[in-house]
Amino acid sequence: MMAIFRILLTVLGVLATVMGLIWMAQGSGLFPYPASSFMINQTPWILRGGLLALAGLAVIWAARRFIR
Repeated sequence: MMAIFRILLTVLGVLATVMGLIWMAQGSGLFPYPASSFMINQTPWILRGGLLALAGLAVIWAARRFIR
């Protein structure tokens, strides 16, 4: 049971990290897709993406460290 919870949290953390990195890339203009996105070249999304990526990494770390 705990192994399933650990895997689910790890997957959630990976998804959050990837989404945060995409938000950062869109906010900085490095990943302008889709072209009509409101996030492109908008600096607040760099910060928001960074925070989401850090939260995702924290979830991965906690799942690996505390759930045995």
